[in-house]
Amino acid sequence: MDKGLIFEAIVVGVLDTNCYVLAGNKSREAVVIDPGADADNISAVLKRNGLKLNSIILTHGHFDHIGALDNFDVPVYVHSDDLEFMKNSSINLSSNFGIDRKFDAGFKVLRDGEIISVGDLRLSVIHTPGHTPGGICLKIGSMLFSGDTLFRNGIGRTDLPGGSFEQISRSLKEKIFTLKDDIRVFPGHGPETTVKEEKEGNNFL
Repeated sequence: MDKGLIFEAIVVGVLDTNCYVLAGNKSREAVVIDPGADADNISAVLKRNGLKLNSIILTHGHFDHIGALDNFDVPVYVHSDDLEFMKNSSINLSSNFGIDRKFDAGFKVLRDGEIISVGDLRLSVIHTPGHTPGGICLKIGSMLFSGDTLFRNGIGRTDLPGGSFEQISRSLKEKIFTLKDDIRVFPGHGPETTVKEEKEGNNFL
């Protein structure tokens, strides 16, 4: 782990989603990746580490990754192809769980290859459609936040609205498995893995 990086993972919500808090030691400005629920727990991590929340980045638009957005008054980044998920509870699947989560304004639109600057952090956006049309991974140093694109010995579901097995396979083979083997992968659910482990042993590809 980069010594200049403050990093903490929090498991949130009914689907045990991994929410990540990142900040630089110098700036103490933080980004939260996928605040799916449990805003009080996320805020507690920020407070305990003396961090100021700068922005939120969404790896995709499903409800278990976006559910706590209205608890934080900061810019929210999402890929352009998942904007529809923000305002439609049927597409973001919250209606399937008896919840009506809709957000229809104030998003900063992401594109493939963009660099997001948060204090002294620089996060690279990698567009990885397949689980959703606007799914992304975020790379910072030797860390990759893969959302629901890639899990330890698994991949994101492709049978949901906007999903495509062909697309997710291409995303992984052309954009993720071309990264260095020792990149640590922090998924949207479950334990961390590495690029090498998934290239060699992922049974879903």
